[in-house]
Amino acid sequence: MTSADDLLETVANDPAGVLLALDFDGTLAPIVVDPTTAGVHPRSLAALDRLGPRLGGLAIITGRPVEQVRRLGDFDAHPGLHELFVRGQYGAERWSPATGVVEGADRHDVVDRLVADLPGLLSAWGAPEALVEDKGLAVAVHTRGLTPAAAAAVIDPLRDLARSLELTFEPGRQVYELRSASITKSDALLDVVAGLAVHTVVFAGDDLGDLPAYDALDDLASRGVATLKVCSASTEQDALVARADLVLDGPDGIADWLTELADLVDPVDAAV
Repeated sequence: MTSADDLLETVANDPAGVLLALDFDGTLAPIVVDPTTAGVHPRSLAALDRLGPRLGGLAIITGRPVEQVRRLGDFDAHPGLHELFVRGQYGAERWSPATGVVEGADRHDVVDRLVADLPGLLSAWGAPEALVEDKGLAVAVHTRGLTPAAAAAVIDPLRDLARSLELTFEPGRQVYELRSASITKSDALLDVVAGLAVHTVVFAGDDLGDLPAYDALDDLASRGVATLKVCSASTEQDALVARADLVLDGPDGIADWLTELADLVDPVDAAV
């Protein structure tokens, strides 16, 4: 474990030794009702564009599909992000600049059945307004906008349904995923680290699905790697706060922090 101040010194003196990995929704992008309209905070995107060429590695590790997060993030339009690693669907999908293609598991037939059946089931459970999102390897049920009673009523049925279909049940901030892959963000983060020569690893997240990435940082720390756990805090989820080394105020706080890091390694742009 390192401190936030130690990280600033490391980024200033040896940025090539640092891997910065971040979650997408709730960390880089504000949470929105319609997940297909989410976008990276403009100041975070500008900071990442400056950090990308200078850090030892930059990665997005997200529950979203790779192609979706690359489109929503508009990463390909920014030259500084052409070396960005993207691990989608908790790491079940991979994209890296070395291959330029998305690699991942095949879609399970049960996902097709869920996409077709869930609207009727949700209606029967008293939550017909819940949004069903087909994520390719998973199905997400979004409860944002529902009454608290309606949102709570679907949790146990969805968990039971996942268990009966031998799927992973992944709770999040007003969203519940049923996915065929058991890979976690711990696997994804360690996979990225294994391909890089870095001595400092940072991960920033906001939700329950990010806790395994914190576990990965603990594992790396036990092996002598400097680590920093960053929490993008919200009133909806506080599970990461107690384990975080640095707690920031949501995507706005993340944008401020990333800009501070970028100013350390890109002072010419910072002065303009």
